[in-house]
Amino acid sequence: MTLPLEYANPQTRSPGFSWGTLLSRLGPLIGLVFAFALFTILSRVVPDAAPFATFDNFQLMLRQTSVVGIAALGMTLIIISGGIDLSVGSNIALSTVALANVLNVFHGANGIVPALVCVLVAAGVGLLTGGLITALRLSPFIVTLGLWGSLRGLAKGIAHNQSVYPDPPGAWRHTFLSGLISTLPDNRRWMIFPPGVWLLIVLAIIVAMMLRYTRFGRHVFAIGSNEQTARLCGIPIDRTKILIYVLAGVLVGLASVLEFSYVGQGDPTGRTGAELDVIAAVVIGGASLSGGQGSILGSVIGALFMTMVANGCTKLGLPNWVQQIATGVIIIVAVGLDRLRHRRAA
Repeated sequence: MTLPLEYANPQTRSPGFSWGTLLSRLGPLIGLVFAFALFTILSRVVPDAAPFATFDNFQLMLRQTSVVGIAALGMTLIIISGGIDLSVGSNIALSTVALANVLNVFHGANGIVPALVCVLVAAGVGLLTGGLITALRLSPFIVTLGLWGSLRGLAKGIAHNQSVYPDPPGAWRHTFLSGLISTLPDNRRWMIFPPGVWLLIVLAIIVAMMLRYTRFGRHVFAIGSNEQTARLCGIPIDRTKILIYVLAGVLVGLASVLEFSYVGQGDPTGRTGAELDVIAAVVIGGASLSGGQGSILGSVIGALFMTMVANGCTKLGLPNWVQQIATGVIIIVAVGLDRLRHRRAA
């Protein structure tokens, strides 16, 4: 049984030009440009504000976006398919703890094996999540909410309720794990951006092409648009869902490697609330929590938008609680606009 034409290419469901469709797709980019212009102006007129529109600050924002941005790539797949994952922050904490422990076993020999273990642990969590959702027919919200607490507790248990530091101290800095999202030294300025930022760019291109040009990508959109219809069309729903969560886990594992490179430790209490940042980035990027809609470019822009807001507030000297309020308002507005789009489409 073949896939209906309406699911064959999710990007071409609405033929013809429409200003509403154009504005809907360019909305995240317009918001990003507006935020950049706003903070650029405010940083020049507000007394004692630090410069905002500089290359060094832009590079800093890209570095800060890397971890959330890579995790958001996997969350985009999940949300497009109609799912959700509330365990991202706990998964990152568990994966970095595993990386630090394995690194101590190998005494920082090269960092490759610890990094692979980190990715495998996160992918294993994705496999567990997808398996529970499909085998028990449970809501992704319930499953990942349970894993949110369980994985955090497991990370604390493995780490004995304390951060795991590499031993001997500083040895890991001689591996490739060091400097993945740090400021580039003078002898590597030719790279323009740190390796972690390039990793985000390459992964975004790969995942975007996978969503647009592969059968798996069409299946992801089809399941999120109408799971029952997709099942009747012969799409392997359970297998596709498991693969989605495993791929998302792999991406969380790569984000965890960057997180370890940044903090230099396995912290079982680290990245608390990261799942909200990741989900917010995807929603701000234009994805629908109802499923069937979203884009990789939009999610990356959404992650950068959130980083820009936080960075701009810091440059203006605003306290952290103001940043949290601003982020919350942005999320509510993004979800409200999504609901408005759906009503107009209906």
